[in-house]
Amino acid sequence: MSRRRTEGAGADRPQGRRPAELQIFSNRALYHPFAAWLALRLASTPATPNMVSVAGGLCVVGAAVAYTQVAWPVSVMLGLLFHMSWHILDGADGDLARLTGQSGPVGELVDGICDYASHLVLYVLLALFLQAQIGPVAWFLMVLSGISHIAQSNHFEVQRRQYQWWVYGVPWLRSTSADDLADSGIFAALRSAYLGLASRMAPGVAAIDSALADAGLDPERLDRSRASVRGQLAPLLSGMTMLSANHRTIILALSMAAGSPAYYFLYQAVVLNLVLVRSIRRFDRAKDRIDDELSHADPNTRR
Repeated sequence: MSRRRTEGAGADRPQGRRPAELQIFSNRALYHPFAAWLALRLASTPATPNMVSVAGGLCVVGAAVAYTQVAWPVSVMLGLLFHMSWHILDGADGDLARLTGQSGPVGELVDGICDYASHLVLYVLLALFLQAQIGPVAWFLMVLSGISHIAQSNHFEVQRRQYQWWVYGVPWLRSTSADDLADSGIFAALRSAYLGLASRMAPGVAAIDSALADAGLDPERLDRSRASVRGQLAPLLSGMTMLSANHRTIILALSMAAGSPAYYFLYQAVVLNLVLVRSIRRFDRAKDRIDDELSHADPNTRR
């Protein structure tokens, strides 16, 4: 899911600007400028953030068709172009939501559904393509890679969102009430599933939540607590680039340029899972250090 619909401006975060420590180079240099440009032009039209999310999902489907149905090497160039367009739209829906005041938890889930559903189509078409090369084992590789993708993306997004909540007060699904989704049971169920996986991919958050909640009534103490979180986690966030969607897009294009999605599936199932395990451990240790720092700063902090 992209970082959008529940975003707001925290006390330390400039309105409408993404924190520098969360900026991947390709986002900063390419995707986000184009996304902001597009959102500004859509703001005066009937287009809604949900429409942009759907358009982004269709771009992923377009990439899937291009990679598997168009002759090589045009397939690689066209597939990469469609996939890169999704990145722009995936940022533009959030920018448009903020510009038009349409932020909310339901929008965040709609965005996520479009992303996951479109990538499911991508994976199925890649598996069909690969089946013609290596037989039924293609489906095993696809399922293994797809499960890996879900876990890796969840960890990547949750760590970044959790960081923004702690450091900048930017709300997200875990910080909003399930009542906000009461109009749709399916959205509430998806929220629970997403956060259930998040608790496994990003453990150790309860103590920090508690410490920051205790500090909330004292601005100076809250600033010190947020600085502690920033100091421990910001360096780790910059090391998560390999788990980003931006990185996957390039790896998939290189894999298809080499003639087979098998390289992409194996890379994700082996290399990126090793990166995931290492990242989970690093964040878990960092959160223990934060908990210790906050507890020593205030002996009354709940653990």
